[in-house]
Amino acid sequence: MTKRVMIQMPVTDGIKSVLDARDDIEYERFTETSEDNIVQHIGNYDAVILGVVPFTARIIEKADRLKIAARHGVGYDSVDVDALTRAGVPLAVVGPANSVTVAEHSLFFMISLAKRGVLYDREVRKGNWTVRFDTPAYDLAGRSVLILGFGRIGRRLVSRCVAMEMTVFVHDPYVVQDAITTSGATPVADWRAMLPEIDFLSVNCPKTPETDGMVGAAELRAMKPTAFVVNTARGNIIDEAALYDALKAETIAGAGIDPFVVEPATPDNPLFELDNILVSPHSAGVTVESMYRMGQVAAQNVVDCFDGKLDPANVINTDVLG
Repeated sequence: MTKRVMIQMPVTDGIKSVLDARDDIEYERFTETSEDNIVQHIGNYDAVILGVVPFTARIIEKADRLKIAARHGVGYDSVDVDALTRAGVPLAVVGPANSVTVAEHSLFFMISLAKRGVLYDREVRKGNWTVRFDTPAYDLAGRSVLILGFGRIGRRLVSRCVAMEMTVFVHDPYVVQDAITTSGATPVADWRAMLPEIDFLSVNCPKTPETDGMVGAAELRAMKPTAFVVNTARGNIIDEAALYDALKAETIAGAGIDPFVVEPATPDNPLFELDNILVSPHSAGVTVESMYRMGQVAAQNVVDCFDGKLDPANVINTDVLG
């Protein structure tokens, strides 16, 4: 019997490379992704490949044929995992498919901020050659960074920061601390106590009730005025309003922010008024290579589920695997 797959994002070459090889699978891209429209049609599909559109309990209740929900990515805060679990449907993510990409973006932010990339570009175009002395750049070598999270992305960022000759600290209470030490970093239990000492704070952890807003006004005030913060994880792990206040008051030197609370971010976001912030359109995990890999793995998760050999390492709610 032919299986049907709903795709809630552009059908990439990576997705095609897997699904086009199967003559027992049909797929369709949905461009009208309102909850009402998805509710109306989800009962006709055996699988869904999810972008960033919320996949709600109301949708899942109507997904009578659904055998798997596959995220085209690693974050799943827009998915009602509990509802999927109640329905017995696995939620699969793409594992390390974009981990290198996000780690590189975190390092890109650090280098760009330290080297005053945006400022120098703007001022040189105006003929301001003395900006290099008025606002000097920094080396990363010899600077310290605290990385929040030692998952697939965090551990790859550690190796890159170590290669840049930085002193690297990591906070992640959910991993074996010896693994952090082995990577060349120092594990930290009380990360807030480290804030007055570090030059960079990089957020690389999932968004959960525990991490939402965890870097707030008090944490930003504790940092050095020469320090930078970087977020390539999810919006508001660094509290957006508190970040604006800290940047405007120059409590910290600058920030690199990829995700936002409201996405797409609108031009009236107060952060965009500021010169000491570097932003990107939640693109830390989006490159030519990573888009191919993510599509390939997401589609492979669907196929493997149909074939009864879904990799548990890619499944969030493993309880449903029985």
